[in-house]
Amino acid sequence: MTLKSVTVCLSLIAISMALIACTETTPSAPPQASAPPPQSAPPAPVASAPAIQPSPSIAPAPAPAEKPPATAEANPPAESAAAVTTPAPASAVSAVYGEKKPAAADKPAKQAASVQGDRTALSWYYMKKKKGEVPNFPPETKKYTEDQKALWVGKGKKVYITFDTGGPMGDTDLLLKTLKDNDAKVNFFIAGYNMKKYPDFIRQLVDDGHLVANHTMTHTDMNLQTDDQVKQEINDFAKLFKETTGKDVPPYFRFPYGRYNMHLLSLVSDMGYTSVFWSTAMVDWLPRKNGPEDPLNDILNNLHDGNIILMHQGSPENIEALDRIIKEVRKAGYEFGLLDDIS
Repeated sequence: MTLKSVTVCLSLIAISMALIACTETTPSAPPQASAPPPQSAPPAPVASAPAIQPSPSIAPAPAPAEKPPATAEANPPAESAAAVTTPAPASAVSAVYGEKKPAAADKPAKQAASVQGDRTALSWYYMKKKKGEVPNFPPETKKYTEDQKALWVGKGKKVYITFDTGGPMGDTDLLLKTLKDNDAKVNFFIAGYNMKKYPDFIRQLVDDGHLVANHTMTHTDMNLQTDDQVKQEINDFAKLFKETTGKDVPPYFRFPYGRYNMHLLSLVSDMGYTSVFWSTAMVDWLPRKNGPEDPLNDILNNLHDGNIILMHQGSPENIEALDRIIKEVRKAGYEFGLLDDIS
């Protein structure tokens, strides 16, 4: 082999070794990972709105009614039996009365708002004036139609005591004796479950010439009931009264707690009843600070013509004060009457 050939071979060997060295030192492409690819961040959980628990003492102000689109039906669907309206206490009724009236030109909106307003929960109240003056009453009374029969004040020099017995019955013996001794006839709105427990007392009231009227069977806020439940409450009371006394119940009705709505006022009227509210009341479901003096002063300081007085039979102070109340009211020139005296 010639020197030139050896030189060429050595050069080829050197080049080959250099290539091998490069191949060993250059990293190969990384293998594909066997683990699953990282997951994208999970979507943030959607917070569900908590169910609103109605407060027993504070009702939220109702949201203003929105105008329906031009294609909306004028009449909304019938009320669901499960839907209820939280009753508004007297302190919140101004929010109800302050709702803005829809534009007269928008007939569908006006009709829808009217129907919705009929079922807005209301609580009866009055605004006391000077002694001898008839109080002011809630503004919705000016919206009552002729078909919505209701009383809240009479006329002339008569006072109408109405006892509500949706709770304890109190001292029934003293009550009956006081009324009999004073030859005073008054009115009673008695819950049906009390009539079941005390049928002899009910019969005695009727025999003595007092007026006993419908106050439902269970004394439940009627804003929380369906129409069928309301009708059953009233009809079951009338049936029980007939079975207990042998007479038809007088056509007068009082909403438990004075809570109602315009729709229910029409419903009760259609059943043949006149709803009876009041023009004097007192916080007599709690002990009275000054005993019997408190109910006596409550009545005398708000005495006025046609005064319909709400008292609760379960208040011991009311029963203890009753004899003096009757005597002082008569001394002031008033007599006691039954609701059917009011024409």
